[in-house]
Amino acid sequence: MPRYTVHVREEWLTVPCKDTSASVRWLGREALRRYTKNKPDSGGLSCGDSPEFLVRRCQGLGLLDPDDAIEDVLEDNDFIEVVLEGDVMSPDFIPSQPEKVHLYTRYREPDEYIYLDGNHLTTEDLIHLGRGLYKIKLTAEAEEKIKQSSLLLDNIVKGNKVVYGINTGFGKFARTVIPNSKLKELQENLVRSHSAGVGKPLSPERSRMLLALRINILAKGYSGISLETLSQMVQAFNASCLSYVPEKGTVGASGDLAPLAHLALGLMGEGKMWSPKSGWADAKYVLQAHGLKPVSLRPKEGLALINGTQMITSLGAEAVERATAIARQADIVAALTLEVLKGTTRAFDSDIHELRPHPGQVEVAFRFRSLLGSDHHPSEIAESHRFCDRVQDAYTLRCCPQVHGVVNDTIAFVKTIIDTEINSATDNPMVFAERGETISGGNFHGEYPAKALDYLAIGVHELAAISERRIERLCNPSLSELPAFLVNEGGLNSGFMIAHCSAAALVSENKVLCHPSSVDSLSTSAATEDHVSMGGWAARKALRVIEHVEQVLGIELLAACQGIEFLRPLKTTTPLEKVYDLVRTVVRPWIKDRFMSPDIEVVHRLLVEQKVWEVAHPYIEKYRSANLPEARPVSPTAFTLEPPRSPCKRPRKE
Repeated sequence: MPRYTVHVREEWLTVPCKDTSASVRWLGREALRRYTKNKPDSGGLSCGDSPEFLVRRCQGLGLLDPDDAIEDVLEDNDFIEVVLEGDVMSPDFIPSQPEKVHLYTRYREPDEYIYLDGNHLTTEDLIHLGRGLYKIKLTAEAEEKIKQSSLLLDNIVKGNKVVYGINTGFGKFARTVIPNSKLKELQENLVRSHSAGVGKPLSPERSRMLLALRINILAKGYSGISLETLSQMVQAFNASCLSYVPEKGTVGASGDLAPLAHLALGLMGEGKMWSPKSGWADAKYVLQAHGLKPVSLRPKEGLALINGTQMITSLGAEAVERATAIARQADIVAALTLEVLKGTTRAFDSDIHELRPHPGQVEVAFRFRSLLGSDHHPSEIAESHRFCDRVQDAYTLRCCPQVHGVVNDTIAFVKTIIDTEINSATDNPMVFAERGETISGGNFHGEYPAKALDYLAIGVHELAAISERRIERLCNPSLSELPAFLVNEGGLNSGFMIAHCSAAALVSENKVLCHPSSVDSLSTSAATEDHVSMGGWAARKALRVIEHVEQVLGIELLAACQGIEFLRPLKTTTPLEKVYDLVRTVVRPWIKDRFMSPDIEVVHRLLVEQKVWEVAHPYIEKYRSANLPEARPVSPTAFTLEPPRSPCKRPRKE
């Protein structure tokens, strides 16, 4: 008999349907009847009520016509939502989908795989896994190591040897020995009790990254997890069944206990999960809808699932990749501003930067040379002020190689930390099958990624700080020789006046967010865990800082393109004209005041999707080729667009 999983307010109901020719309206009423049946107050609905409601799919939130036949619009075991009139405006209303659901309805099941072994995952791989571009398989070598470490645990249990985390309590209860008959309950209780996070859930992309990274770490074979359990995790990932993981609650030692416990809880069939098919639903329903069974934990497996730095590190991987993207595009935006403000290119002369050869500084100066007026790329704007009496520019223009450069070097350093962390065993105790023993240590401590991500936030923030000052120069007629706030009929029109205020507000917020979270520590677990990293907050605020940097540079890009309008008919260089053309495909020139926020958002999206880099990058590399060997990158690993994959981690199509 067909059945449907229906979300009504905070509950999920299974509604069987003998006659699928019945209407969607009937299905909604039947779900409401079942919802009120066991409620002491009938769910707030009196028996005589016939409440108004709408019915929509959980996937994409598409509304269903109440008069349509069920068989015409739904498939067996579809997930739908019944929304009562007035509920949407209630502060207690819990939707079945995450924020920005439209971003996730485009999900298509991939047909390519990335093979994981715990040793070769990159931040780029992890981002692709988060976006649902690949499924996961374990390498044969990883499967063998997993089997060996699991076998060692089985032997420990059979031999009645007392080992922390296997047959003892945890933290303060480490000396409490647990009988073999309760080892399964021990692990399940650990996951349930530690699922104590708060706040909004991670987005599907971030949950997918977290699950993928945990699978990768377990694939190293030092955690003692069984191949059966890890295979079930892989199946859940490949079906995009993602646990409800609140973003707050980790102190970053002993690992990211709360978020990883929530991740494990869903895999156990408890709590909530999300999939493109179901939206948020009870985990058991989501797993069942995809033909999957809940994980049944064996000795130490609960601890293996929740002990590690994967929350910090997966968010850190996203932060590093987004920081890399905005840092290289910041050079392009700043170069366009320099053109509009009629700055000089002399400060980017290669001889100057060879005297202070920091890799980032040298590369940024090169990018400016490749984009600005030269014999390679003539600029009519630059030619128009060639013989002016200006000797040098303000620091916000002249010192871009020094300021942007150290940001690039900071990102490169942090990337080395994150790349190491995403392939590191961070469990406790570690299971060494080749030595036949388990050893307790402290690899779960998140100090490495926490410190690195605090450093990343401080470094990347400077791109926004200097960008906001350039926006001021563009908007201030005494500094730009352009109309005030880049608009005609000033007074009647305010132009970019408040856009600059928004940029200033974001920079001010960043100054607070850049305070390092990892300088704090609070003792937890009855002083057993007496020093912690606070890395979860370091990662989350680094992402917020980077988003603000993207938004500020988006405002500068809009302002610079508007400045170009007042210099017409003169043209800038070919690569910068291409950037201008890109912006004009989504934002028209500012003739008179209009609603500005959508313009900022759409240009922000161009930067997030790296469209500005995609347009300018071919010209940068063409200039590099034409100026070899002088233009060769100083640090290729820090600045190449797409580093080559090694054969063992190349996605394979099957």
